Amino acid sequence: MNTKCTLLGIFILAFTSIKAQEISDTSFGKGLINFTAKDSSFSVKFAPRFQVRSISSWDYDGDQYGSPEHNFIVRRARLKFDGFAYSPKLKYKIELGLSNRDISGANQFNRNTPRYILDAVLMWNFAGNWELWAGQTKLPGNVERVVSSANLQLVDRSLLNSRFNIDRDLGIQLRHKTSLGGDFLMREKFAISQGEGRNVTEGNEGGLQYTGRLEFLPFGEFKSKGDYSQSDLKREEKPKLMAGFTYNYNQDAVRERGFAGSYMFRSDETLYETDQTTVFVDAMFKYKGFSFMGEFANRTADEALATDVDGITLTEDFVLTGNALNLQAGYLFKSNYEIAGRFTTVDYDSVTINSSSINETMPRKQYTLGVNKFIVGHKLKVQSDISYTTVDGNKDNITFRLGFDIHF
Repeated sequence: MNTKCTLLGIFILAFTSIKAQEISDTSFGKGLINFTAKDSSFSVKFAPRFQVRSISSWDYDGDQYGSPEHNFIVRRARLKFDGFAYSPKLKYKIELGLSNRDISGANQFNRNTPRYILDAVLMWNFAGNWELWAGQTKLPGNVERVVSSANLQLVDRSLLNSRFNIDRDLGIQLRHKTSLGGDFLMREKFAISQGEGRNVTEGNEGGLQYTGRLEFLPFGEFKSKGDYSQSDLKREEKPKLMAGFTYNYNQDAVRERGFAGSYMFRSDETLYETDQTTVFVDAMFKYKGFSFMGEFANRTADEALATDVDGITLTEDFVLTGNALNLQAGYLFKSNYEIAGRFTTVDYDSVTINSSSINETMPRKQYTLGVNKFIVGHKLKVQSDISYTTVDGNKDNITFRLGFDIHF
């Protein structure tokens, strides 16, 4: 009840702050509310969004495809606030999640409560091209993960991202960009964070997480930050490329995927700890409606199999180690229809495969074909895709997804 009252209060505060008959000069996709104080001491932009989709899936049972399973979901429903405080050089972002997928993950380390907060971060441009970030937000990981879920080319992110990404965490980040001559630009991003993901409230188990990323843009910046938005909606007049490399080290990690997954408990309720390393190499390219994104991910662990207090007996927990490749491309027609395709392969280390009693850790290949209609860019669009997936080379699945996004 308290949560519902709080959310209702947010809406009431937002809307009653505007005169009932006032006509705003904003437009769809630019934020529901855009307010700047008369003395320019702060600004607020409020932009809600949600995604709805249907999913139909068929499994191959060895002779034929079985009856389909259907699912209708609100995949994401979010409230985003951003702007500046005191000075335009001090920006902030707050994003709250409302859908079941947004808030799931309650455990004893977040007081068994829904995880409403996605982002709560300050970004301070303290000198020249230097920025200091502090709070909870996405780490500088693989490009596909940092791209907002509102700006995806296909209905959702790839298997590479769901298995090996590094996500939101609480900590600090230092960011800088350097001109290497002409249009050539290099961006450097470094982060030190808690290492256990978002909304952890009960101390820090294990060690800290260290992340570094370098990005190279040999042909200059993309239009409208297009290197972190999929599909070439701006139809770049000249070729634009971003190539990135990320190194992530999670010291004494206590969860199966570092920032996420189950906590690895021992029989005496202590936590198993092991160092995890994740590496990403990725690229984004756009030119005249054509777009391409490629990613490679690899995760290793010092000791992937969790052992009990005696250091010998194995528990049921293990670190998800292995590598993945994701290749994605699309072409946007002048009618604002787009055709896109994706190929993803995921291969787990033998220690991971042998430790699992289910087929979730078997090697996978997935082929996806999508068709999009952009009505107002990524702010209002209809998307569909169909995927063919093989598991260990013999179990097949076909999945069809259809959905829409609306982002004020």
